[in-house]
Amino acid sequence: MTIRVALAGAGAFGVKHLDGIRLIDGVEVVSLIGRELDKTREVAAKYGIAHAGTELAESLALPEVDAVILCTPTQMHASQAMACLKAGKHVQVEIPLADSWADAQAVAALASRSGLVAMCGHTRRFNPSHQWVHQKIAAGQFHIQQMDVQTYFFRRSNINALGQPRSWTDHLLWHHAAHTVDLFAYQCGSPIVQANAIQGPIHPALGIAMDMSIQLKAANGAICTLSLSFNNDGPLGTFFRYIGDTGTYLARYDDLYTGKEEKLDVSQVAVSMNGIELQDREFFAAIQQGREPNASVAQVLPCYQVLHQLEQQLA
Repeated sequence: MTIRVALAGAGAFGVKHLDGIRLIDGVEVVSLIGRELDKTREVAAKYGIAHAGTELAESLALPEVDAVILCTPTQMHASQAMACLKAGKHVQVEIPLADSWADAQAVAALASRSGLVAMCGHTRRFNPSHQWVHQKIAAGQFHIQQMDVQTYFFRRSNINALGQPRSWTDHLLWHHAAHTVDLFAYQCGSPIVQANAIQGPIHPALGIAMDMSIQLKAANGAICTLSLSFNNDGPLGTFFRYIGDTGTYLARYDDLYTGKEEKLDVSQVAVSMNGIELQDREFFAAIQQGREPNASVAQVLPCYQVLHQLEQQLA
């Protein structure tokens, strides 16, 4: 059975999903939604997608659409995810699930009632580097004592990953911290019981904090220190240092190194080295097998409660 997919958000991240889906058998993208119709039609033509439009409702009205992937601006995620579920479509929403605890809970409640696959794009669960560490932990060969994480970008103006102007403002807490907050609890296999945050000055034009520091503690005693910045003029991205009882590992996206900078071979961990493709494979497999996916809305919900608590502190 071919799964027919609509993808909303034809920007930098939407294209990453389209590239990944091309490599997955039994899946066809039949509808593409973007902000500007001409650009959306251009991307649709490149990827052989029959329908292009500017409103998600157009995709949801297509009877052939089985599932939707949302790569739209953060503030649209919760309402659009619920619209997909109400239309009877399976949904994968890019991180973050929502930008408020109330909205995250609303999506989770509807997903639970719907019986549909509802998943959030917490990509770090799928990167081969982090999967390798997860397998070590599951085998009882490694226990996290501390995670030291740096999330650094240079985003003093509102541009996306392709260097193009953005229509929305990114957020260190609700978007970028979400990756680490979820990953820390997932890798520890233990809920977060303590969380602290401080932030730097608010940017006069963007209206957001450009620098942030977060401390986390899991119930099993492991700790995490997370530094985030949109002011970093240097290597961009997120770098994870796992300090454990039997070794130290550095994860940089899909690559993994020992604490002494020796590269580890993670090419056999999964069928691909692309975390986005692996994330999409899990979404489609869950639909085909009628099961809950890894990074389901229910599984990632505790992350958003922690983000809410941190936001309360910062306020």
